[in-house]
Amino acid sequence: MTDMTEPNRTETPAGEKGAPQTRKPSVTKRGEGDPATRGRTTIADGVVEKIAGLAARDVVGVHAMGSGLSRTFGAVRDRVPGGTKSVTRGVKAEVGELQTALDLEIVVDYGVSIGDVAHAVRENVIAAVERMTGLEVVEVNIAVSDVKLPEEEEEEAETRLQ
Repeated sequence: MTDMTEPNRTETPAGEKGAPQTRKPSVTKRGEGDPATRGRTTIADGVVEKIAGLAARDVVGVHAMGSGLSRTFGAVRDRVPGGTKSVTRGVKAEVGELQTALDLEIVVDYGVSIGDVAHAVRENVIAAVERMTGLEVVEVNIAVSDVKLPEEEEEEAETRLQ
């Protein structure tokens, strides 16, 4: 017969009272190591191109992205019902597992220092891409394809059809 005043104690095989025994829940480890290292993350070229395109457009002095021909086709595509503005126009990315390289084609506003604009674009693009993707940006090549003069008509302005 057991003594009910000490419910946490159990009898040993010899009938003596032993130390309190507690049950430890069984823990099964499913995976070892940091969960962040269990698998791969791949980033598509288009994702990096969108990030870079938006970051480049944020720089004062950048009027547009892309060559004259790509901007013309883009303007037509933008006017098609259901069409969306292409934020990747003028941006080409090559993405590896750890690094990326970017080529940008920009149009600058007349009167700005092209060197200063290119420097600011590089800084902004590198910061945005590295912060959002974790990829190392090894180079950002910038080609200035045009200068937007103040008296030029806006190429992408709406036309009125009669």
